[in-house]
This record gives sequence, C-alpha cells and structure tokens, in this order.
Amino acid sequence: MASDFFESVYQVVRLIPKGKVTTYGAIAACLGSKSSSRVVGYAMNGSHRVKPKVPAHRVVNRNGQLSGKMHFDTPYQMEELLKKEGIVVKNDQIQNFSQHYWDPNKALKLD
Repeated sequence: MASDFFESVYQVVRLIPKGKVTTYGAIAACLGSKSSSRVVGYAMNGSHRVKPKVPAHRVVNRNGQLSGKMHFDTPYQMEELLKKEGIVVKNDQIQNFSQHYWDPNKALKLD
C-alpha cells in the first residue's frame, strides 16, 4: 500500500509546473489523506531513485522552507534547481512564497 501511495505522490509532484512549488501537506490533502504529510516526505526522500524523474525540489514545507534539502546530492542543489526556475531563495526560505505556491487541489480541480 505504501508504494501505491508513494506512486500517487510522485504523480502529483510531476504535475507541478516549473517555477512553482507545493507543500507536503497540500500533496497529502490532494490524495485524500490530510494527516499524511510526513508520509509524503518519506516518499520524497526516495524519489531520486524513481523513473520517470520526480522534481522533488518543488516540494517544500508549509512555510516555504527547503526542509528537504539534506536529501539532495549537495546541501545547495535544491536551492540551485529552484533558482534556475526563477524562484528566489534566501536563507533556505522561498521569497514571495504565495506567488510561487501551486495548490494541487485547485489546479487539478479536486476541491
């Protein structure tokens, strides 16, 4: 079951447009499991081994902080990938977070 949930997480993350980010909690809510944001985090920890590629750098915590950066090849890779997409990051915090926030429930019209 966990692998099915993980695959659902990866499917949602693959839909996040370039230059946008979402949160662990928003993904969990989108999948009908609001209290599973931590499980979404576990899924993201293993996403680098998944094909097709999962843009894990676009998933941040509810405050727009790069809480998963330690799971990338270097401590700066997550920030570098976001900056390439036009997202400004300062002290591991996305600037203008609400401008870059992508809500999967609204985007996928699941509300």
